[in-house]
Amino acid sequence: MGSRQNDAETALWRGRLALRVASDATPAQGESGAPPPAQSFSASFELTGNAQTGGLLLFSPLGTTVAELSWTAQTASMRAGGETRSFGSLGELLKQATGTEIPVASLFAWLAGDNPATQGWLADLSQYTVGRVIARRSDPPPAVELRLIIEK
Repeated sequence: MGSRQNDAETALWRGRLALRVASDATPAQGESGAPPPAQSFSASFELTGNAQTGGLLLFSPLGTTVAELSWTAQTASMRAGGETRSFGSLGELLKQATGTEIPVASLFAWLAGDNPATQGWLADLSQYTVGRVIARRSDPPPAVELRLIIEK
């Protein structure tokens, strides 16, 4: 798609992403309000590499770099707000950054137009040819929806 190359080591995707994590909490007994709102996050992104080695830049609507993530098979790090944090894996880093687990290998497969069976997740690649991927997790709770718009 556009600037993405066939070689997995030099793959490059640019676009926008939106992640929504439903609240699995309910109001405390006696409260009359609704459950806490879902957590959501959106940003422009530039993703390079693959599930073993790569980098992800996240940008604000004004184009400012919000976070820079990088990883190898042994480690992962996130630089944001002037500080760098290290993690044991990309999966751990993404869970910390997003508040939920994201299936890393499946994410890269979805970006390549493949739809592997991923426990708890359903990916909709019906609009892949126009640069849209939607993946939803129903199990385990809370529900998660990941939307990607990939620039052509």
